[in-house]
Amino acid sequence: QLQLVQYGGGLVRSGGSQTLSCVISGMPLERYNIGWFRQTPGKEREGISCVTRFGDSTVSTDSVKGRLTISRDTGKNTVYLQMASLKPEDTGVYYCGADFHSSRCAGWAGSYNYWGQGTQVTVSS
Repeated sequence: QLQLVQYGGGLVRSGGSQTLSCVISGMPLERYNIGWFRQTPGKEREGISCVTRFGDSTVSTDSVKGRLTISRDTGKNTVYLQMASLKPEDTGVYYCGADFHSSRCAGWAGSYNYWGQGTQVTVSS
């Protein structure tokens, strides 16, 4: 059984930075891909970034490219999402998810088997 616990989030001013952490217990990071998703009211979870079990990372959404860095620490079994130059449209609930089956990063939430509890990020203008 895998457990994902998220840390970080909260209120940040436009132009500020935020780092989210996803701490995974139960299996080492090399066994699955970890994706970060954002969800806003009335919309489905949108995949924004991912790191594979092999350590390859991708940024899925054009709106955050250049402002977002995903990284992982295999020693701590933790994946980080660093966000810079935040904009009000980055506001949402952020989730990390674990995907055991895909060889590459999947941008579809349905590919993920386990989820963190979600954390709210609110960017004020």
